[in-house]
Amino acid sequence: MVDEASAARLRESASTRSLLRSLTYLRPYRRQVVGACLALVATNVIAILAPQFIRWIVDRGIGQKDQHLLGLSVLSLIMVAFLKGVLTFAHGHWMEVASQSVAYDLRNALHRQLSTLSFSYHDRAETGEILSRAIEDVDRIRFVTGRAFLRLIDGGLLVLGTTAVLIWMNPSLALLSLCVVPLLGWRALYFGRRLRPLSLAIQAQLAVLTTRLEQNLRGARIVKAFAQEMREAERFERENECWFALSERSVRLNAVNGPLLDWIASMGAVFVIVFGGYLVIHDRLTLGELVAFSTYLSQLIQPVRRLGMIVPALALASASGQRVFEILDTVSDVSEAPDARHLPRIEGQVRFEHVSFAYFGRMRVLEDVSFEARPGQVVALLGATGSGKSTVINLIPRFYDPTAGRILIDGQDIRGVSLSTLRDQIGIVLQETVLFASTVRENIAFGRPGASQQEIEAAAVAAQAAEFIREMPDGYDTRVGERGVTLSGGQRQRLAIARALLKDPRILILDDATSSVDSDTEHLIQIALQRLMQGRTSFVIAQRLSTLRTADCILLLERGRLVACGTHNELIRTSGSYAELYTRQLRPEVPGPGVSGRAAGTTGEDGQEE
Repeated sequence: MVDEASAARLRESASTRSLLRSLTYLRPYRRQVVGACLALVATNVIAILAPQFIRWIVDRGIGQKDQHLLGLSVLSLIMVAFLKGVLTFAHGHWMEVASQSVAYDLRNALHRQLSTLSFSYHDRAETGEILSRAIEDVDRIRFVTGRAFLRLIDGGLLVLGTTAVLIWMNPSLALLSLCVVPLLGWRALYFGRRLRPLSLAIQAQLAVLTTRLEQNLRGARIVKAFAQEMREAERFERENECWFALSERSVRLNAVNGPLLDWIASMGAVFVIVFGGYLVIHDRLTLGELVAFSTYLSQLIQPVRRLGMIVPALALASASGQRVFEILDTVSDVSEAPDARHLPRIEGQVRFEHVSFAYFGRMRVLEDVSFEARPGQVVALLGATGSGKSTVINLIPRFYDPTAGRILIDGQDIRGVSLSTLRDQIGIVLQETVLFASTVRENIAFGRPGASQQEIEAAAVAAQAAEFIREMPDGYDTRVGERGVTLSGGQRQRLAIARALLKDPRILILDDATSSVDSDTEHLIQIALQRLMQGRTSFVIAQRLSTLRTADCILLLERGRLVACGTHNELIRTSGSYAELYTRQLRPEVPGPGVSGRAAGTTGEDGQEE
């Protein structure tokens, strides 16, 4: 019980901190906030004085049957109502602009943070969960920093002002009518405390639902290919049912709370009418004072009732704030040093010194790897699945940092240089080709947005992509669809190669870049790459012998260890592991009858079998 109580106090404290932190985002918009608050004060002054004016009209105009005074009073009330409406518009507009600006800043901050977090964060995070936080949670924070914040100030001012006037008018009647206010406040707070954990559960389940939908949309082709439409629909329905059940509980709580607050408030009105009517009958209170008193009481009860609606919003916002700030406070595993140096144009020397790496600090995939790639060399990485090839190339642009050892480029530890100047000089074609739902031109020029049309076309020609681009309906202006879904695998990879080549990097990384093209296209790409690799340090991951033929150095990895290093001919003679891998995986490329050795890539320039 003690531990549960401590945990509850910690949760309450975290909720309060997240709410206060959300409000700090209003600081840049203090002019709008101050203007809204001043307009709100003026509105409340009118609201507090209006019942006194009504009291005067009832006692002087109606009570004394002064028709002229009654007409002037009605016109005055219309003017006051108009002024109050203008002021209400002003503070509502200014506060909404400020709160929308907070949402704008938060979403920008989230996007910047997500784009700077290392790959290790995205390895663990779910896309649907992040989308839920960036949209739903930020919108709840926007509501609290806008209308809810304004209503809290409005309610506080109105309660204090109205209570003071009621006590000044008639202390005994005021105390009687105010006895329901603590009960209303208690009920509102109790409701908020009950709703908060339920709101957290609803938000968490909504994130699960969003993730499930996002995964089904992204994997729609796989779902259809394996005829799993009904099964996925049932899984989504189960998650949707869970969300519906939680939402139904929330609706039920709201449905009970609203009428209960109305009933409590009506009890206060009954007390005023009964006791106030008794005082009027015995000439201890005028009819105008009773009308004013009833008006004040309705004004007083309204903000307290609003508390019943604001507290749940605060509960939702506190949970949302914790979820949003959890992302913003995440420290990237790969960060730029405060004194990071600008990396000038490099020659392309890459050296690994006793590098080890483990995913999440536990799953070790590299162990004491050391090698050197000289400028202009083509380095091929070879090994079975899971041997660490992709990890090696992911460490070079600092997608991850080694858990031990260091990596140097031109003699400089890459952890000491700025990330932008490092990655600007590295071109990458990942194994899973990623294209954006945009035009062919914009996808090729992604790394160099200012590239000319001639440069884009030259990169496409070099990547053997120009021919199929010309055949598209709008050429380079053709939209490729989300993730390039309208293109074949080979076409996507050739566009990715063109994108990397246009960047003109000093270091080129090809992660199995020709795995989805036929042998003829692969041969043409290899010719282009051989020409474009000149003067660049190139790292190539491939399982085809034809891809390894031009390599100056082959690194053979086994279970995260570098077991052999050399050219193909050297390794065939000196490495049993390489010879075994060659026989088991690469030997099938040897051509059958009628297939040229050049096309299969099985005969080297020296005439030896490769």
